[in-house]
Amino acid sequence: MIFKRNILILIFGISVGVMLSLGHGVMADRNENQASLSLPLEELRTFSEVFGKIKSDYVKEVDDKTLLEGAIRGMLADLDPHSAYMDADSFKELQVGTSGEFGGLGIEVGMEDGFVKVIAPIDDTPAQKAGIQAGDLIIRLDSAPVKGMSLGDAVKIMRGKPGTDIELTIVREGEERPLTITITRAIIKVKSIKSRMLEDGFGYVRVTQFQARSGKDLVKALKKLNKESDGQLNGLVLDLRNNPGGVLNAAVDVSDAFLDKGTIVYTEGRIKNSEMRFNASTGDVLKGAPIVVLINGGSASASEIVAGALQDHKRAVIVGQPSFGKGSVQTILPMQGGTALKLTTALYYTPSGRSIQAEGIVPDIELESVKLAKAEHSLKMLKEADLAGHLENSNGGEEKGNAAGKKKAKEDEKPLAETDYPLFEALNLLKGLYILRDYNQQ
Repeated sequence: MIFKRNILILIFGISVGVMLSLGHGVMADRNENQASLSLPLEELRTFSEVFGKIKSDYVKEVDDKTLLEGAIRGMLADLDPHSAYMDADSFKELQVGTSGEFGGLGIEVGMEDGFVKVIAPIDDTPAQKAGIQAGDLIIRLDSAPVKGMSLGDAVKIMRGKPGTDIELTIVREGEERPLTITITRAIIKVKSIKSRMLEDGFGYVRVTQFQARSGKDLVKALKKLNKESDGQLNGLVLDLRNNPGGVLNAAVDVSDAFLDKGTIVYTEGRIKNSEMRFNASTGDVLKGAPIVVLINGGSASASEIVAGALQDHKRAVIVGQPSFGKGSVQTILPMQGGTALKLTTALYYTPSGRSIQAEGIVPDIELESVKLAKAEHSLKMLKEADLAGHLENSNGGEEKGNAAGKKKAKEDEKPLAETDYPLFEALNLLKGLYILRDYNQQ
C-alpha cells in the first residue's frame, strides 16, 4: 500500500506541475490550447505501472533517481539525434568544448542507427593524424560495443586521460571489413583560424571550428593577409571542409565580415524565444574581392550558416560536396544540481528562406572526392624554342626555359593539385573570378 501511495503522489505531483505552468496563460487561449496541453492520463498510468514493475521485479534493486534519469534520457533520445539530458559532468564538458581546449581524440560525433558517426575530425588532433574520416561509423570502443550506448556515454569513454590509448573499430564506406585504429588521447587545443598566402594576391583562411573568438580572429587574419598583399587581397579561399560547427554567434560574425547588409540567418520554432534574426552590419573586410568557399560532407551547422549566407547574397561561389545538413538549433537549459537539458527548439533558415535541416548546402560547383597524381612518364610538349634554327626573341635578356625573374618551385614541394585537388580547383576559379571582375571594372 505504501508503494501504491507513492505512485499516486508522483502522478499528482506531475498534475500539479502542469496546472501551475498553465496558470500563466491568458483566459482567451485556454479553450484553444486545452486539448493539446491536457495530461495523457492513460500513458502516465502505463509509465507508473512499468516503473512499479521494475522496482518490484527487476533482478537487481534500482534506485528511483537512476530510473527517472533513464526515462528522461529515453524521452529525449526519441526526439532527434541532438536533444539530450546532460548530467553535471557532461554539462561541464560542453562548456569546456566551446572554449577551444579539452581532452580527448579530436572528433565531432553524432548518433546514427545506434552507432557513433564521425561528423568531422578536427584539424591537428590525434583522430585526424590517425586517419579518422568524416562519415566513419564507430561500432566498438576498445572491446565495448557502441550499440546500446548513449552518445554521452560514448563520448565519456573516448575522452579519457591524455596519454592513454583507445582502439576504435570503425565501418567505412568502400571498405569490405571494419577497420581498427588505435589513437592516443591528448589535450585538444583547437586553433579556430588558420591563414596563409596561396599565391601573390590570393589568400587562404581555414576555419576549423566556430568558437567564441572566431569572428575576431578571422578579421585579424584577413587584415594580415591584406597587408601581405600590398594592402588588398585579389581574392580569398575560405575553407570550411570538415568543420563541424560550433557557436552560432561566431558563424554570424564570420559571415558579417564579408557582407555589407542583409540577413545572415534566421531561426523559427514554436516559442517566441526561438525566433531570432541576425543581420549584417556595414563593412566588408575584403572590399568586394571574390571569395570561393570550400565545403564537404563534414561541413555542418555553423559552417552551413556561413556557406548559405554567402551563397544567397551571391557574395561567394560555393565549391565541393553537399554539406552535412545539420540545420537545427539546440538551446541549453540549465537544470537543478548542475545538470542541463539540450533541447532542439528551432530550425535555421538561410537569407532566402531555405531550411538547412537534412538538406544541407548544395555547392554551386560540385567536385568529386578525387586525388590527382603526376604521371610517371609524361611527354614534354614541343615548343617553338625547341625547333632547330628558330628566330631569337627581340625582347632582350637571356633566353631561358622559364620566364626571367620567375621563382623556381622547391623540388621537395608537391604541386597543390596533388596535395589538395579541391583547393587547387578553388584557387583556379578564384583567379578567373578576379580577372573577370577586373575586366568588368575597366
